Amino acid sequence: MIGLKGTLNVIDNSGALLVECVNVLKQKVNNGWGSVGDEIVCVVKRARPISGQTSASAAKVRQGDVRRAVIVRTRKAVRRPDGRFVRFDDNAAVLLNNKREMLGTRIGGVVSADLRMKGWGKIVSLAPKVV
Repeated sequence: MIGLKGTLNVIDNSGALLVECVNVLKQKVNNGWGSVGDEIVCVVKRARPISGQTSASAAKVRQGDVRRAVIVRTRKAVRRPDGRFVRFDDNAAVLLNNKREMLGTRIGGVVSADLRMKGWGKIVSLAPKVV
């Protein structure tokens, strides 16, 4: 359950470390709260520092950039169809471009298996572990 001003860790190699949600992009269901697999608009609050010798392509985001992202983990428990509840230790997201493609090329953390059902198979295939 991610809403306005909710903070999420970024688990890809796009350069961002922490983002803050400013809008949940989905139908008028659940009154503006986002869960695993939902797209959000977010602001980069903390990013990796850009060194002088690094090329522009290596640093994909900077602090203050407004980007889209997809939620991959939430602290709020999500109910699976078989009755189990799955909850993670933190909220996490993966940054996207405007064409709904991943900004980063790698994912460094656990993601929810619910992403596959919501059409984010590319993220699930790159993740080191799916729960």
